Amino acid sequence: MEKILVIDDDQSIRKTLTSYLKKQGYEVLSAENGTAGIEIVKSEPPDLIITDIRMPGADGFEVLKNVKEIDPHIHVIIITAFDDMHTTVKAMQQGAYDYIEKPLEIDKLKLTIQRALENKKLSDELNSFVSEKTEEYELENTLIGKTQQMKQVYKKIGQVSSSRVTVLIEGESGTGKELVARAIHYSGITKTHPFVAVNCTALTESLLESELFGHVKGAFTGSIKDKKGKFELAGEGTIFLDEISEVSPNLQVKLLRILQQKEFEKVGGENLIPMKARVIAATNKRLSELVKAGKFREDLYYRLKVFSIDIPPLRERIEDIPYLVSHFLKKINLELHKNVNKIPEDVMDLLKNHFWIGNVRELENTLMQAVVLSSDDVLLKENILLRKSEQLEAKDSKLETKVEYITLEELEKRHIKNILDALKWDKSKAHKILGISLPTLYSKIEHYKLSPFEEKAD
Repeated sequence: MEKILVIDDDQSIRKTLTSYLKKQGYEVLSAENGTAGIEIVKSEPPDLIITDIRMPGADGFEVLKNVKEIDPHIHVIIITAFDDMHTTVKAMQQGAYDYIEKPLEIDKLKLTIQRALENKKLSDELNSFVSEKTEEYELENTLIGKTQQMKQVYKKIGQVSSSRVTVLIEGESGTGKELVARAIHYSGITKTHPFVAVNCTALTESLLESELFGHVKGAFTGSIKDKKGKFELAGEGTIFLDEISEVSPNLQVKLLRILQQKEFEKVGGENLIPMKARVIAATNKRLSELVKAGKFREDLYYRLKVFSIDIPPLRERIEDIPYLVSHFLKKINLELHKNVNKIPEDVMDLLKNHFWIGNVRELENTLMQAVVLSSDDVLLKENILLRKSEQLEAKDSKLETKVEYITLEELEKRHIKNILDALKWDKSKAHKILGISLPTLYSKIEHYKLSPFEEKAD
């Protein structure tokens, strides 16, 4: 029989709740104040606590704090007549399972009690999914996976990190291209030198040229002093050119010259500066196809593709999802001060069966959203918010009958909208998850006319 402790200094409420819960088949304990309730928890730990907030002595917050110290798995439902926002937020922040205002709605209370007890039972049945064993499959604690595809990526990182050859990394958005670039840099001969990342979509052509090569004083309006460019700042380290496919034809010519001659000029300058950095470029498009279409220089393509690494999409390495989930939950729990570490089998199946158009980045974002919504240590299916239009059946690896014929522009629009909605339009987080600069995100929001009130595309 499940045991419930009722704590309330109002005798009539305490007796009414006790009587009701006994009729529902529960064993019921009661206490007239928080201090007495805490002592009962120490001697006879209940499965669930229902406590008032405003009480003499130890109030509901103190009860909550002490209970979580005694046993973090005991759920606490707060009831109060003071349903102000501050009190509600504070209660949920401190770990309350739920918060119900007086006068009590008996059906709502009954449902909340049932859910709380079911969740505790599920938590008791599950072992912690987050395990230190995950470390075995991590490179620099960032790249996660033990599939053959990821082992090939690790192998290539090891092969190229001991030299300064140019590297081209190709893979869909969200697969971790910058993580691979950083792993190459920090695991090899460049690790004691700077790693300088440049998003080639973040700036206009003229600004990007100045950003890459630097400029001299007076080179253009507003250039009041000399400025070092990214190539110069990288020194003998690594310059990472993300979204290289978006570079203009004019800049393609200049990049080709740098890779060939290993030197460059500042904008408006006359002196040649030696280029000592290793270049790693990345793109979410197939450069070979852009070359065929005449949109990317063939000679630059081959200069960049001295050594190439293809990052597989998440849907092609489903076996890695449990390891990724474990890794991200540890990271998210630390960041959000939560302890969601148990995953039912049906929830893991749901994650494995999703198409993950945004790849690892989308998985991390989905898990963060689910942890925020979680009231206990179990990752519940109801908190895994996935867009149905982006899901494929688990066994259907062929896309012929599942392809949605839309443009890349529409696909980008939907993905950006999805990420913004999931993060409640926190743009400072969204641009990092999307892998673009904040100005680029604002530009795309304006271009696609996105807003928090716009309906999602089906």
